[in-house]
Amino acid sequence: MASSWSPLVFSVKRCAPEFVRPTNPTPREVKQLSDIDDQEGLRFQIPVIMFYPNNPLMKGKDPVKAIREALGKALVYYYPFAGRLIEGDNRKLMVDCTGEGVLFIEADADTTLENLGDSIQPMCPCYEEILYDVPGSGEILGSPLILIQVTRLRCGGFIFALRLNHTMSDGPGLVQFLDAISEMAQGLSVPSLLPIWQRELLNARNPPRITRIHHEYEEVTNTKGTLMAMDENNLVHRSFFFGPKEIRALRNRLPASLGACSTFEVLIAYVWRCRTIAFAVDPDEVVRISCLINMRGKRGFDLPPGYYGNAFVYPASITKAGMLCKNPLEYAIRLLKKAKAEMSQEYVKSVADLMVIKGRPSFTQPGNYLISDLTRAGFGEIDFGWGKPVYGGIARALSNISFCMRFRNSKGEEGNVIPICLPPPVMERFEQELKRMTKEEEPVRLITSML
Repeated sequence: MASSWSPLVFSVKRCAPEFVRPTNPTPREVKQLSDIDDQEGLRFQIPVIMFYPNNPLMKGKDPVKAIREALGKALVYYYPFAGRLIEGDNRKLMVDCTGEGVLFIEADADTTLENLGDSIQPMCPCYEEILYDVPGSGEILGSPLILIQVTRLRCGGFIFALRLNHTMSDGPGLVQFLDAISEMAQGLSVPSLLPIWQRELLNARNPPRITRIHHEYEEVTNTKGTLMAMDENNLVHRSFFFGPKEIRALRNRLPASLGACSTFEVLIAYVWRCRTIAFAVDPDEVVRISCLINMRGKRGFDLPPGYYGNAFVYPASITKAGMLCKNPLEYAIRLLKKAKAEMSQEYVKSVADLMVIKGRPSFTQPGNYLISDLTRAGFGEIDFGWGKPVYGGIARALSNISFCMRFRNSKGEEGNVIPICLPPPVMERFEQELKRMTKEEEPVRLITSML
């Protein structure tokens, strides 16, 4: 289930980073981010990676040149990405649309897609080589909002890697921008879906008022010292594949009375439970999981097609660690369903209002685990003219944030992959618990209480 690979040894020759600017003049203005965009928990850089095989029909064509030129054309329509973030009153984030451009790196690697083998997945061990961290480029304020590196491979394939300032867009919003680049690369002069800014649609009310309970933003005191503290410099990074066999084993544990459950609900409940057991959290500590819920296309939300800002909230499920670990998988799934049911237009407005009232806090850190379902985001559909990638998605997990993505393993099995990083001893216990849960039968026990 856990992915493993042999050490990769290859070199990457990079050209000096350059700025790609919109090919035509764009408005010089300042645009505010929404109050859903503008929260401390999104002030970080998110990496994406896509691996493309050689396409004989594209012989003689250069992916670097094609993507660079298409990027400049797409930025005419998505010109805020070519600007820089500034901060106003109450830490309000705004885009200064300067047209300075996004960072672009041209590179060549002395390896092939075949040689990369099982490393073609999240947590790729060659990550730093194929998405170079240009010194001074990673700040939230005053830095390029996007960095792109396109690396040619000896086989004729290439790797497209990108880093995005998360306050600007979520996964679907970024895919929309990448779709525009891919369309320009294949000859279109105007994106088939025009971008819509309108970030005011997700701003706080006047006056703001918090009308819902938001466990995801609660301030927590780590009283017992067991709430999953992690040293960022001492983490093991691994990806876990869940194919039909694993999903079937987990579903066999669930009672018919639970009703319909999505694969994502089953997986994240399972991972959350195993992760909590691996950390050996004090049974009386409160733990939580925050599941990102996107509001695009849902009834009651008036987001127009083309909106590319952050359009999600992440209501938290909470329980005592002892209850989570001792109860069957059904217990965790019921908690998740209860939290997801909180999602409403009023809940979103309450989150935006909370940001203004409480000074744009981050999500709860101690004992919290965030996970996002990107199985339908569309990263695996981006075609710059060379066909679809063999893998497209988030490049790696963060200490307490994971992503669930579609993946085909080396055996050709379709499934889901979840990258996770944990301290070494915790990772060992986590893997053991994962294996136990997908092999042994566990009788369903009565759930006596929920928090």
